[in-house]
Amino acid sequence: MTTLDRRRFGKLILGAGLAAPYGFSRTAVAQPKPGDELVVGIWGGAQERIVKQYVEKPLVEKFGCKVSYVLGGTPERRSRAYAERGRPSFDVLYLNIFESRQAVKDGVTQAPTDAVPQFANLFDVAKLGGYGVALNPCTIVYDKRKASKPITSWKDMWNPEWKGRIAWPSYPGAEGTAGLLMAAKIFGGSEKAIDVGFEKIKELKPFAAIQGSQDQLFQMFDQGVADLSIEFGSFTRKYAETRNPNIEIANPVEGQAVAMNVACITVGTKNQKLAEEWINLHLSEPCMLAYANEIYYSPTVKNLNIPDALKSKLVLGSDVDKLVDFDWDLVIKNQPAWTNRFNREIAG
Repeated sequence: MTTLDRRRFGKLILGAGLAAPYGFSRTAVAQPKPGDELVVGIWGGAQERIVKQYVEKPLVEKFGCKVSYVLGGTPERRSRAYAERGRPSFDVLYLNIFESRQAVKDGVTQAPTDAVPQFANLFDVAKLGGYGVALNPCTIVYDKRKASKPITSWKDMWNPEWKGRIAWPSYPGAEGTAGLLMAAKIFGGSEKAIDVGFEKIKELKPFAAIQGSQDQLFQMFDQGVADLSIEFGSFTRKYAETRNPNIEIANPVEGQAVAMNVACITVGTKNQKLAEEWINLHLSEPCMLAYANEIYYSPTVKNLNIPDALKSKLVLGSDVDKLVDFDWDLVIKNQPAWTNRFNREIAG
């Protein structure tokens, strides 16, 4: 998942979509021809560079097509796709897990189908709302020098040794949402019974800080302002390997909170076959391993040969099944009220 301003992230519409059988979802599709142009909306930086090498290059070699990109943050991409519903300028649109499910329900993007051969090898969680291409779950991250023992449970944050040393993530946002929902879940609540989550988070006060971005958190770690928070595991691992080897990424027994990048085909695309070919290449082993090697995004397909040196750094196998998903329709419905409550009771 790209690095987003989490207040903007939190305003995104959430939901759920279902995969549709290919044979019942559309009619015959024209074959690509040289000169056809595929428009892809994706994040910039490493992700753009990886898809250009492992997806665009073989696609162009095979079909003689062109590929153009719309780069930038998810909110702008999503807004444009909704404004163009049914007459899209995008052919392939990358969204986060929550937006992608809602976009299918809203008729902006298509449900995934077996027209993409790698669909058969996707983990179940990666078949909702599009084609999941990268798992990037949220979990507890902490300075292992300051821990009396490794963190193995979300409940470990309530150990007295962390009092005053936690940088709690702002809400709404991916990390803050994960923290609130997991706090409710592990202490007997849920999305439907969120009070326990707020009450348990209040027990952790006073916080060292409320952190609003990865860069801000990593600076706090560097400067010793805080020693524990909730963050995307992949970004934190990259930070730990390049700047701060004392930071540990926890794998709680209750599971990490799911987050995922999803490739979606727009409703009304005139390049259906090219879009399917693009996504299948993205789900191929070369592209999946490039994501894993370079930015520690975990693969969404099962049929890969993962190098031994990478296995401990990714979410694989049974750990994928342990990722904790939520009722995002309910979460987004309550988000305004929960935001007010967070600002009043937690951040205030």
